[in-house]
Amino acid sequence: MRLFSAGLRKLVRRPATWVTFLLLNTLVVLIFVAVGATLRQVDDPQAEAASRLLLTFPGAYAFVLAFVLGLGTLFAVIYGAAIAGSEWSWGTLKNAVARGESRTRYIGGQYAAVLVMVMVALVAAFGVGVVAAILGALLAGLPLDGLDDIAAIGDVPEQVVRGWIALAMSAAFGFAIATIAKSQLAGIGVGIGLYFGEQLSGLFLSDIV
Repeated sequence: MRLFSAGLRKLVRRPATWVTFLLLNTLVVLIFVAVGATLRQVDDPQAEAASRLLLTFPGAYAFVLAFVLGLGTLFAVIYGAAIAGSEWSWGTLKNAVARGESRTRYIGGQYAAVLVMVMVALVAAFGVGVVAAILGALLAGLPLDGLDDIAAIGDVPEQVVRGWIALAMSAAFGFAIATIAKSQLAGIGVGIGLYFGEQLSGLFLSDIV
C-alpha cells in the first residue's frame, strides 16, 4: 500500500499524466463539436443521419464512451510504456531495489497506480465528452430530450467499468514491454504497433481475429 500511494503521488505530478489527459480530452471535444458545427453543411443524407445519431441523446452516451475508449486504448498503451520506461531511464527502480524494496512489489505498485490514473482519465474524459456532445447538439440545433433518460444513465457505470478493464489491458501491454525492454521507446513503439496491427488485422483478417 505504501508503494502504491507513493506511486500515485508521483504520477499526479508527472508531465506524461497531464499531457495524456489533455490530448485525450482535446480530441474528444474536437470530434463532437466539429460534428455539431458542420452538421447543417452535410449534403449526404446518410452522413447527416449518422451525425445526428452521434449527437442525439440518450444514444450519445454510448457513442461518447465508444470514442473515449477508442482513443483511450492508444493513449493507455503509450502512458503505460512511458511510466514503466521512466523507472529505468531515471534509475528510480534501481534505487528502490537498492534500498531493499521488492522488485515485484515495486513494479506492481507502480502498475496499480497507473490503473487508478487510467480510471480517473476515463471518467473525466467521458464527462468532458458528454458536455462536448451537448454543445455539438446545440450547435446542430438538435433537441436534448433524451439527456435525462434514466435507463441510459443507469447503464453508464457498468459500461465505464468494462471499458476500464479493456484500457487496463492496453496499459499492461505498454507497461510490460517497457519493463522487459527497459526502454520507454521500445514500449511505446511496440505498443503502438500492436494497436494498429490489431485494427488492420480486424479489417483484413476478420475471420481469424
